[in-house]
Amino acid sequence: MQENLSIALAGNPNAGKTTMFNALTGARQSVGNYPGVTVEKREGYLHHNGLQLNIVDLPGTYSLTAYSQEELVARDYLVNERPRIVVDIVDANSLERHLYLAVQFMEMGIPMVLALNMMDEVRKSGKKIDTAELSRLLKMPVIETVARIGEGKESLIRETLAFADKKNGVWEPLEISYGPDIDPSLMDMTRLIEAENLLTGRYPARWIALKYLEGDVQIRDMGDAAGDIGRKLSRMVEKVAEHCRATLDTSPEAIIADYRYGFISSVTRQGVVTASGQKERIAMSDNIDRVVTHRFLGPALMIGVLYGMFVVTFTIGEIPMGWVGTFFDWLGATVTAITRPGLIRSMLVDGIIAGVGGVLGFVPLIMVMFLGISFLEDSGYMARMAYMMDRVLRIFGLHGCSVMPFIVAGGIPGGCAVPGVMGARTLRSPKEKLATLLVTPFMPCGAKVPVFLLLGAAFFKGAAATVLFWITIGAWITALLVAWVLRNTVIRGEATPFVMELPPYRLPTFKGLCIHTWERAWQYIKKAGTIILAISILVWSAMTFPAIPDEAARYFQIRQESLSAQLSDARTPADKEALTIQLNQVENAKAETTLKNSFAGRLGTGLEPLTRLAGFEWRTNIALLGGFAAKEVIVSTLGTAYSLGSVSAEETGGLASRLKKDPGWNALKALSMIIFVMLYAPCLVTVVAIAKESSWKWAAFSVCYTTLLAFIMSILVYQTGQFFGVLM
Repeated sequence: MQENLSIALAGNPNAGKTTMFNALTGARQSVGNYPGVTVEKREGYLHHNGLQLNIVDLPGTYSLTAYSQEELVARDYLVNERPRIVVDIVDANSLERHLYLAVQFMEMGIPMVLALNMMDEVRKSGKKIDTAELSRLLKMPVIETVARIGEGKESLIRETLAFADKKNGVWEPLEISYGPDIDPSLMDMTRLIEAENLLTGRYPARWIALKYLEGDVQIRDMGDAAGDIGRKLSRMVEKVAEHCRATLDTSPEAIIADYRYGFISSVTRQGVVTASGQKERIAMSDNIDRVVTHRFLGPALMIGVLYGMFVVTFTIGEIPMGWVGTFFDWLGATVTAITRPGLIRSMLVDGIIAGVGGVLGFVPLIMVMFLGISFLEDSGYMARMAYMMDRVLRIFGLHGCSVMPFIVAGGIPGGCAVPGVMGARTLRSPKEKLATLLVTPFMPCGAKVPVFLLLGAAFFKGAAATVLFWITIGAWITALLVAWVLRNTVIRGEATPFVMELPPYRLPTFKGLCIHTWERAWQYIKKAGTIILAISILVWSAMTFPAIPDEAARYFQIRQESLSAQLSDARTPADKEALTIQLNQVENAKAETTLKNSFAGRLGTGLEPLTRLAGFEWRTNIALLGGFAAKEVIVSTLGTAYSLGSVSAEETGGLASRLKKDPGWNALKALSMIIFVMLYAPCLVTVVAIAKESSWKWAAFSVCYTTLLAFIMSILVYQTGQFFGVLM
């Protein structure tokens, strides 16, 4: 056996595939994207008896027909990379449904091991699965596992290696009869494909014919590119489809699916699955769902769960957040003490430490929030939220599958708009997909959350959790209303039906929660240490150069020297205090003049006559302009601006304290800024993702309409608040 062996983990979503991947590889894994696409790629390795096993976690998929990009990526990896063996992780509670994907692997011919996951739940439910008989019937190893606690993983590795050695890379496709309406044409198409050698170097000929009958777009496109054979095959498919419609009122694809399930049923009914009594016990998940997904109790419970998560986040996270803030205050003071005055010190203290430190200061809160989100996902409750929200989304012209892009993008705060936008590709209707793309960025992603946490802590003391809760509700309401407007104006189209699998409830493992929380937090930290660091330095440069004119610099220098001399000669404490205050005022005036004279200051000042309508002064403008690149930059830019511009040397307590003490800020301005940040243009990376999923025209539209909407709403809130004198 070779020293390096590739093993692909495959399976339906929610089958425990990624949990098994984490159990096998632990910390020895890397996460990226597949070349040329934006689907997440996970790879890891483990050493076993002198072998290095390369484990690849394929995207979760229900089929090998290219309906979505995830299915296409999984299939292309198997064909192009040719792993030695596939381990199909199936939910043993739903064996027949999950075996549908396994049958497609078998039809492709790739060597495979079946891992029956969640066997602990099968035993509790009263079922019994004869794995030895199932292995005999399917002619492959079948291993019982419980991925969340690592049960069965050693047997899985051992049997996988033995079977891979036995098969030695040979692919043996399974052939299933699809009945008298399909088999004759399937045989004719297979012969034609073999005679013309159409893609037979990559796929089995009969499998290619099946994909033609199932309407696989990629296979048909490759057939069309091959010339006349593609047209012949298409005509044969049309003839079969017409016959099926006329005689059975169905399609070839539906017949193929029925016969696959028939094959699966013939296997499982040969004593493979039995119940311990005459009646199978009702699953615990079904009993819980009677309450959790109840028409009225379910939504109320969901709102309570979300609010509770925010309260827990702030209650637990504020203490370590204070520690982190104190550390960066100490670091800034230390660097100030050991460096000379000048540009280097300013860049280190005001640019890097104030900028990046402002973002990293929220890591404790973010980690607590990510922990809560991971618990909801791993327990199975997140899928119930999607199920319940489908009823609401359909009213506003969206599809039930729009729920997951919303949630991933920050529907539960802490997500990211980029994977949320990419998640919209599961929508088959182009109109529903486009509407989802254009409103998903309204969600409070992890980049916006630090802004909300900052302003909530500064101006809504004791109510920060409530503020974040209502921001989340407001984002959902705005997204739905805007989607309704779009679907009734520029994106009209019919609604499509929604089908979703609800996984059983599970108690998440501590290890799994830690891994998922750390993965998300590490992405946040890496972004702060790379992208945000680079942008912070650029923003600092824009707020530092050009320097103030020599005449103004001399004026401030003379005033500082004069006051310093008077201070050294002062004899009474009252005189010293008065002169110290004057000296600080001169230093702050110099810093503010320098900042206003900079490139960023000039731009922010130039926009001020317009943005004053929403309560934004020039420093805020600078931060919001930086937010077009990345929303995290808003906090770091505010930190730099208020570090450079108007804060005395004695002032401590972090950026929230500085804003609260600044006379130009109040709760009404904070609320106006929260609304603007929640609604205005997606970050640059999200805009690119929208363009890839739709077009640059719609990406540009998303930037323009969201910014205009954000500005109008901020003006309405600020001007109304001023008129009635609230939150002043």
